Amino acid sequence: MSEHSMQIEWKRGDTSFDYQSYTRDHAWIIEGNRVCASASPDFFGNPSCVDPEQAFVASLASCHMLTFLALASKKRFVVDTYKDNAVGVLGRNESRKPAVVSIELKPEVVFSGERIPNQEEFDALHDKAHDACFIANSIASCVKVSVNATLQTII
Repeated sequence: MSEHSMQIEWKRGDTSFDYQSYTRDHAWIIEGNRVCASASPDFFGNPSCVDPEQAFVASLASCHMLTFLALASKKRFVVDTYKDNAVGVLGRNESRKPAVVSIELKPEVVFSGERIPNQEEFDALHDKAHDACFIANSIASCVKVSVNATLQTII
């Protein structure tokens, strides 16, 4: 289908390389754009940077949203806004290894126009979006689209 590449850059700088003191800050360079990345603050990371677990959850939520928007558009539903407060949970997987063991998507979608989906159509759009999402199809974590997903309309 396609290939996606990026770079990661990390430098120790003038600090020691002791476990508790070396910097976890690094850069993700994607198409010339630099993103501040670090470890989670729980692992001596910088809370003002994105950590890999956040990026993993964001990647899934973004993929789900983009797939949902494509499907809604093809059904001629007009989406005005889409917001998600996704949550990833760290724990231990079946092999007792640390992992993101579940991700819950909590989409809130506002529609307008002549054609508004009913709840069944709305739920089906989310089911199809999950089924077609490249990221969701690439992971082993449990992904749940909240049954409390919000369907809103503008009249």
